[in-house]
Amino acid sequence: MPTPGPLEIVIVLVIVLLIFGPKRLPDLGRSLGSGMKQFKESVTGKDDDDALTAGDKKTEPVHAEKSDATPAGGQRS
Repeated sequence: MPTPGPLEIVIVLVIVLLIFGPKRLPDLGRSLGSGMKQFKESVTGKDDDDALTAGDKKTEPVHAEKSDATPAGGQRS
């Protein structure tokens, strides 16, 4: 598959400019860039949580809650 040359790239850019107009091109580029960034982060597995170190994470102790379930014998005490 041949790579597009400079003439083909210019033709595509002119068509995009005619379709979307000069006012919407910055928004289109911004949304395309943010979408590519999100895709790259999802593929590599990076999240904002990875930036935190282990000492920065706050953990709360887990407490067992009392259950209202009846014992195995079927009677409540």
